[in-house]
Formats: sequence, structure tokens, C-alpha cells
Amino acid sequence: MRNKKLIPFEVIEKAVAGEPEAVDAVLQHYTAHIKYLSMYKGHINDDTQDRLKAKLVEAILKFCFDR
Repeated sequence: MRNKKLIPFEVIEKAVAGEPEAVDAVLQHYTAHIKYLSMYKGHINDDTQDRLKAKLVEAILKFCFDR
């Protein structure tokens, strides 16, 4: 039985390879959590949200499966 909360491994592989659709799928998966982390005094801070998305994309592209 598959866990629906996990991103499929194939999508992660494609995202690490730099495929835009896969990177977008990963960003969409984490959108709610990024919004939660971007909250400040009850409002979403757009600068923080953009910074978190950029850091996630950076981490995706640097990820190495060889470890």
C-alpha cells in the first residue's frame, strides 16, 4: 500500500535531474507547509515564502543519491 503523503521516487529523480514539471510537483507538494512557515502575525510574508521556495529548489538541484 502506497503512502499518499509521499512524493513518488520517480518524481524526485526527475526533479533532481532538473525537469521543470517535477520540480513544480515537489513545490506544489510542499506549498501548504511553506505557507505555514511563512506566517507572521497571522499573515503570509511573501518575501519569506519566496525565499523558502528558492531554498527548496536549490536543495533539490544539489541533492545527491550517492550517499
